Amino acid sequence: MEYKIEFTDREITPWSGILLLIKMLDKMQFDKCLSSLKLPMQGSNRGYNPIQLIKQFMTSIWCGANRFEHTEVTRQDEIIRQFWGFDRMAGHKAIQRFFKKFDLSTNQRVFTGLYQWFFNNLKFDNFTLDVDSSVYTRYGIQEGAKKGYNRKKPGRPSHHPLMAFIADCKMVANFWLRSGDAFTSNNIESFLEDTFDKLSGKKIGLLRADSGFYDKKVFEYLENKGINYIISCKMYEPIQRLISRHKTWLNIGDGIEIGDSEYKSPFWDRARRIIIIRQEISKRPHSTGRVLRLFKEEGIYKKYRYSCLITNLDLPAEIVWGSYRMRADAENRIKELNYDFGANSFNLHNFSATEAALNFVMIAYNIISLFRQVIMKTKIHERLKTLRYRVFAIGGYLIKNGNQRILKLSLAMKRREWFTGLWMNTNNLKSPPTFVF
Repeated sequence: MEYKIEFTDREITPWSGILLLIKMLDKMQFDKCLSSLKLPMQGSNRGYNPIQLIKQFMTSIWCGANRFEHTEVTRQDEIIRQFWGFDRMAGHKAIQRFFKKFDLSTNQRVFTGLYQWFFNNLKFDNFTLDVDSSVYTRYGIQEGAKKGYNRKKPGRPSHHPLMAFIADCKMVANFWLRSGDAFTSNNIESFLEDTFDKLSGKKIGLLRADSGFYDKKVFEYLENKGINYIISCKMYEPIQRLISRHKTWLNIGDGIEIGDSEYKSPFWDRARRIIIIRQEISKRPHSTGRVLRLFKEEGIYKKYRYSCLITNLDLPAEIVWGSYRMRADAENRIKELNYDFGANSFNLHNFSATEAALNFVMIAYNIISLFRQVIMKTKIHERLKTLRYRVFAIGGYLIKNGNQRILKLSLAMKRREWFTGLWMNTNNLKSPPTFVF
C-alpha cells in the first residue's frame, strides 16, 4: 500500500491527559501557595514568572524529561501552553538560570513552606517515616561532587543525599543534598529536626532506618522526642558475641527464628531492646543478613544469616521485624525517583541550585502520589512511566465554541467512559482543598 503525506495547521498535543493534573493543581490553589513563598525574582522585566518556570519544569518531568535539555519537548507544545495560560514557553536555559538564584537560606525558606503547605492539607495523620540515603553519580564538575562510597561506580565523584519518606501515602517528606564524601549519618539530627518542622502538626508514629543510622545520638534524639523507632544494627563484635550467647529462639517457620533481648553498647549509658533474626541458609539461600565470622570453631553459626534491630517498641518481636521489613519499600521510592523522575540526572554546577531543582522533583513526585489517590482512586501503585502512557499520553486538540474551549481527545471508545470518570473526579475536588486518603 502506498502512502502520501499532507500537513495540518491545527495544533495537536500528545499530552492531553496532563490537563487532569493541571485541573487538580488549580483546585489545590498551587499558584497561591507558590506566590506566598517569596521565590527568587527575575532581574529583567522580560524574565519569566518564577511560578511559570516551576510549573513548566514539573510538567516536563511528568511528560518524560530527566535532563534539563528535555524540557524543550514541552516548550514546543502549544496546547500545554494554552492549558497553563502562559504567554510564551520558556527554554531550558531560563529554567536553569532560575534555579541558580537559589542559595542555602532560600532553599530552607521556600521548601519548608512548600512541604508544610502540602502536608498540612493532608487529612491523614500518624505517619510511618522511613529515612534513607542514596548515591547520585556525577560525571561533570559540580559543587559537592566528591569521591566517597559509591557501590556502582567506585571512585567516581557523587552526591550523597538524605531522604525521608512517608510510607503510608508513598510521599517524600524531606530531601537534603549532601557532598559525596558525607557519611550516611552525617547531620542526621539536623535532618530529622528539619523533617519534623516540615511535617509540623503531624504525628510521627514510627521511624525506620537502616544500619547507616545506627548511632547513639540518633537513638537519644528520637527518645527525647518520644518517637518510636526501629533501626537496623551494625554487626559490631559485641553484638555478635551477644548473639552467640542467646539461647531462646522463636521458630516462626520457613527457616526463620527470632530472639528478643537487651543490649548495652560500651558507649551507651543504658541498655536498649534488640531483636535478633536468624535465617537458615539451606532453606532461605537469598535471605538478608550476614554470617558470623568471630566463631570459626562453632559450625552452627555458618548455618545462618543474622540481622539485628534496635527498637523502643513494646510490640512482639515478630511484629517488629515484620514492620521493619516493610521499610524496603523506601528503596522502590528511590528507584522510581531515579528512573521515572530523573532525580539522579538533574544537576547544575551550583550546589544549592541542584538542591532546589531536586526538591521540586520531590514535589512533582508528591503531586503524582496525590493524583493516584484522589483522581485515579486505585489501590495499585502505578509508577509514573505507567501513568505517562496510560493517562497523560493522549492525543488531542483544542477548539472554541463561543467563549468555551473544548479539548477533543483521540481516545478509543472503550476508554472514553474511564477518562470521563477521571475528569469528574477532578471537578469534584473541593477548593480550597483538604486532601483525603
